[in-house]
Amino acid sequence: MNRDERYMSMAIQMAKETVGQTSPNPSVAAVVVKDNQVVGVGVHVRAGEAHAEVHALKMAGEKADGAEIYVTLEPCSHFGKTPPCAQAIIDANIRRVIVASHDPNPKVSGKGIEMMEKAGIEVRTSVLKKDADQINRSFFHYINKKTPYVRLKSAMSLDGKIATSTGESQWITGKEARQDGHTYRHISDAILVGINTVLMDNPKLTSRIEGEGSHPIRIVLDTHLRIPPSAQLIQNEEAPTWIFVGKDVRAKDIEAFADYPHVQIIQQNQDRIDIDELLQHLGECKVTSLLVEGGGTIADSFVRAGKVNETITYISPKLIGGKDAQTPVGGKGISRLKHVESYQITSTEQIGEDIKIVSIKRED
Repeated sequence: MNRDERYMSMAIQMAKETVGQTSPNPSVAAVVVKDNQVVGVGVHVRAGEAHAEVHALKMAGEKADGAEIYVTLEPCSHFGKTPPCAQAIIDANIRRVIVASHDPNPKVSGKGIEMMEKAGIEVRTSVLKKDADQINRSFFHYINKKTPYVRLKSAMSLDGKIATSTGESQWITGKEARQDGHTYRHISDAILVGINTVLMDNPKLTSRIEGEGSHPIRIVLDTHLRIPPSAQLIQNEEAPTWIFVGKDVRAKDIEAFADYPHVQIIQQNQDRIDIDELLQHLGECKVTSLLVEGGGTIADSFVRAGKVNETITYISPKLIGGKDAQTPVGGKGISRLKHVESYQITSTEQIGEDIKIVSIKRED
């Protein structure tokens, strides 16, 4: 690892710590170096607050004059809720800027780099780009597609079962894997299940990682609005609950939830919930990432719609058996292999007694 990669690696590690709390903005970190010493560091903590470069330059103070700054994402060049970071770098008389990822946002893309180069600053790009891009995979997808990045999480036995033939599913995997799964709730804007999961398990769908960030928006696909007012998603106010229903649900049934301000009923003009319309609505609400934790039928809906960008699969060393036992993706499935999405396995690791496999869709 050369000098630039060493300092950029430091910035990337810092940016990783903010994943899940900056949405709809990206996670960004910056390191200011003068005479081979770190004189300033900064991260973007949350949307609307100062960007990483500003924090790092403020810490560096006068030492920023003639220094270098390492930034995990191209500095912005436009006025938003905060002034442009590219101009702050110019004003601080930074002599060299090292960037990991380019920003796909049309308001930024290439413009920040161009602004700094016109000011006579040396700019080097794509340093540890692959590592930096991983941090903001959801943000990049959201900017390009205007819909949330979808992760499908499942836990199954060695023979691919998520429950016994009688429907018993708690717990197939160990506590270590279940705790790891909660990290994805922490980094997701929203979490989604189907009504059957609500009726069977009565979950809260909150993040169980103590002291880390807010809870995701809780989304339920409930075509006929069968969720009872006694459900924890209705009674628990720790996070918003959005319930998507079909066109045949009566207005008076929707009004029955008016006394719960954290609950929102979104009615689609179709018999069944349309996944494309759902994702478009979430994108308009600035939901950049969605964790799908529903059962096999819900998973099948997203798979057949071609909307699963990443999978997180926990495999337990158990054999359940039974032709009627549920699998992670049930429903109708895909009838022709040529229509099946291809994924690339990006990591495998052992967590407790279980194995975790992460994969991403190849086109992403």
